[in-house]
Amino acid sequence: MTNAAPDRHRPDLPARPSPTRLAFFLAYLQIGLSGFGGANAWMRRVIVEERGWLSEQEYAEYLGLAQILPGPNALNCAVMIGDRFHGTAGAALALLGILGGPLVPLVGIAGLYAQYGSEPLVAAALKGLAAAAAGMTIGTALKMGTRLRPGLALSAVGVCAFVGIGLLRLPMLGVVLALAPLGILAAWLAPQRGGAAP
Repeated sequence: MTNAAPDRHRPDLPARPSPTRLAFFLAYLQIGLSGFGGANAWMRRVIVEERGWLSEQEYAEYLGLAQILPGPNALNCAVMIGDRFHGTAGAALALLGILGGPLVPLVGIAGLYAQYGSEPLVAAALKGLAAAAAGMTIGTALKMGTRLRPGLALSAVGVCAFVGIGLLRLPMLGVVLALAPLGILAAWLAPQRGGAAP
């Protein structure tokens, strides 16, 4: 069950469905248990596509901020989204759901990996899983990019980040610090020049 409620951090945004604490915890439990290949892709699917609790733009903003903060970005994102809906209790519920669900299978898999990880078949399977995880990340990025429809300037900032980190293998922190002012300026100027709203 959900109620429409404004974002207490961003009152300028339209009201969106606000989940109950139980629904919020169960959603993050689902994300934790089904987040194969990375929780961010599943978090976006559950929170944006299935539940409609955040818009594509709102989720992208949380994810962007989560990625420049220290720590795992999926957990950072979960904490911020939890805080948005239910304050400190929501942050705790998100963490409990996303971490608690996979804990038991993880311990079992870690034991199996310690025993059989050097087997050639297991090594080949892990390489295949890594390729699938990379594909999921790229697919999610493409889906978000087509739905957000960033203007030319914002797209250029994204391409520069990809080239700097993905191709040139520059340190992520340096690339973020260099491109953040340009991204902020591009987003700020976009509506004034008739571009897509940020």
